[in-house]
Amino acid sequence: MRTLLLLAVFLLSSCASNGDFAPSQLAKTDIDRVAEAHRHDAFVSLKLLADKLYRRNPREWKKSGHASQEAAMAQLFDPQLAWRLPSLEGKRGVEAIAAGFREDFEGDRVAALVGGMGGMLNAAFNGQTDFFLLDDLDPQKLYNSARNIEIAAWKLANARDAAGNLLLLSNEIQTPPNLSFEREFGKLIGNLDVLSKIIADKANRTVVKVIQSMATAVFLPVPFLK
Repeated sequence: MRTLLLLAVFLLSSCASNGDFAPSQLAKTDIDRVAEAHRHDAFVSLKLLADKLYRRNPREWKKSGHASQEAAMAQLFDPQLAWRLPSLEGKRGVEAIAAGFREDFEGDRVAALVGGMGGMLNAAFNGQTDFFLLDDLDPQKLYNSARNIEIAAWKLANARDAAGNLLLLSNEIQTPPNLSFEREFGKLIGNLDVLSKIIADKANRTVVKVIQSMATAVFLPVPFLK
């Protein structure tokens, strides 16, 4: 089926005379385009959060020996690394997020949090940036990712060391309070929830919903493709 579809796209593309015509669009549904837009917006939000966190916590990028925040960001979002950051010693996804909030963690907590979320989102989108007719996203993985980001946002605002200091600084206490972190996390969570519902409705699939107390919540599984 996939071979026939690709052959049809090839034949149609050879007949196209419009220079702006993109043959790949013939193999996309509206849902595929929606998924691509949601993925793009999710990673834009992730990059904004990384920038905000490094600005509030410059000590974190220095832990890995980077010369600047820009260098730390470049490594964090390096597509060649595919979210396998050297400082995380093989940890990815929710395992990396959880490690970043351990009191005894000595590495770059921003890299652990953002890199973990990036790896998790990458897994939820099957490691793809483009989606076509025969691609299949799992709405449960998108839903679980949204819940995990809720947990991460709660931990960011509340996790402290033995002396009572926040492990990572985020929202600034001022009048009026600066809640830019909460807003960006909210956009990211809403993005994933909406896409999860769209995909579930399209495929007539049921998403198992989980209700947890934030103080005792555990990260939900978002498995990587083998």
